[in-house]
Amino acid sequence: MSLVCAISNEVPEHPCVSPVSNQVFERRLIEKYIAENGADPINGQPLSEEQLIDIKVSHPIRPKAPSATSIPAILKSLQDEWDAVMLHSFTLRQQLQTTRQELSHALYQHDAACRVIARLTKEVTAAREALATLKPQAGLIAPQAAPASQPAAVGAGGEAMEISEQVGMTPEIIQKLQDKATVLTTERKKRGKTVPEELVRAEDLGKYRQVASHAGLHSASIPGILSLDLCPTDTNKVLTGGADKNVVVFDRREEQIVATLKGHTKKVSSVIYHPAQSVVFSASPDSTIRVWSVSGGNCVQVIRAHEASVTGLSLHATGDYLLSSSEDQYWAFSDIQTGRVLTKVTDETAGCALTCAQFHPDGLIFGTGTADSQIKIWDLKERTNVANFPGHSGPVTSIAFSENGYYLATGAQDSSLKLWDLRKLKNFKTITLDNNYEVKSLVFDQSGTYLAVGGSDIRVYICKQWSEVLNFSDHSGLVTGVSFGEHAQFLASTGMDRSLKFYSL
Repeated sequence: MSLVCAISNEVPEHPCVSPVSNQVFERRLIEKYIAENGADPINGQPLSEEQLIDIKVSHPIRPKAPSATSIPAILKSLQDEWDAVMLHSFTLRQQLQTTRQELSHALYQHDAACRVIARLTKEVTAAREALATLKPQAGLIAPQAAPASQPAAVGAGGEAMEISEQVGMTPEIIQKLQDKATVLTTERKKRGKTVPEELVRAEDLGKYRQVASHAGLHSASIPGILSLDLCPTDTNKVLTGGADKNVVVFDRREEQIVATLKGHTKKVSSVIYHPAQSVVFSASPDSTIRVWSVSGGNCVQVIRAHEASVTGLSLHATGDYLLSSSEDQYWAFSDIQTGRVLTKVTDETAGCALTCAQFHPDGLIFGTGTADSQIKIWDLKERTNVANFPGHSGPVTSIAFSENGYYLATGAQDSSLKLWDLRKLKNFKTITLDNNYEVKSLVFDQSGTYLAVGGSDIRVYICKQWSEVLNFSDHSGLVTGVSFGEHAQFLASTGMDRSLKFYSL
């Protein structure tokens, strides 16, 4: 029976046995291993050269070595290399076995972790469903709500005074929102798909031309009108916000300024006209929202809901609450009567500025645009993000909900216009605009039949076909606002050229 080295698996020339593992080794190999590791290569226990026991075996007669002096040197070199390869191979086999054991353990841990995650996900879903069935308590604010902000109220003499508490979404407020949404939904269903008889037809709309232009509303030293809105109940009343920090109310029929409202310390980026009261709202990069009395010509509320530029403003259908978005990554819901911030929420997972905000016609959900090209849909009652619409490749600049409640139009700095179906939560139409086209304003008419786009020029599309029926390039600067008159009887626009223009037959 021949002996075999446990390291090289070859018949040893000088065999020896280890008393630690009882294995046979080539003495040359085991001595090198002990010199490097000081342990038995089989079980890793301490071992020294003195402990090795030589084994006497009879060897066949070997031929004598050649007399050439270079050959033995070559053979010795080859032998040393072979020894090193054998030792390395043995180490690799041991490492492979260890790695296999570690991989098996890691796979077992991964499987256990997946089971735990699945169970926790199921428990979280069940907890959310249970939470959704509970009525919100008085003063309850969503977990991601911001700490108390500092809105403002009006004190004696009309001076703005600050209030440092956050009221919260009380059950009474939520019920009020729900009741209003129910009424609006019922009215929309009654209207069905009928188009008002007074609505201007597409072929007539295509014949519109510029009928008036007013360039003296805002200061010429700081040119630019940045925002536009028409009074919903009297579209002859036009509201503009300018780079000169002023808010202007203009009467289209009388062709004169009704009021110039001053108070913002920076440009006015958003304006809204209240449908039932002689009140207007404005927002600015000075991080404030102001409520103005048109008849009194003064500021009656200063709402300090944000700590950075206010980028979007939208009035709830009840006419009692304002939605605002900001570069501080929060959206806020405020009471216009008291100036108090009812709730203030951010998406902590996103961590980017909000660029615009708009209520759905029913008022229970709303959309916000972000600087990282996302459109987020929020549930107002629960203060939670319920849907996201990715697809744009630039910061979202404007969003608009159609009065039919199904369509959402969005524009971004990628020279595209996207239409979304809120029922299927998907993009069903993308309108690619000219290269470098900047979308600054989007608005549907009151019937949801037409969509106007303001930016590098003015374009009007007819809904469903989404074909262009109108295109104006009369502004010498960027178009910042567009709006339809009642039944689309006229179209109003503002631009960085400091002009307010009207288009009609």
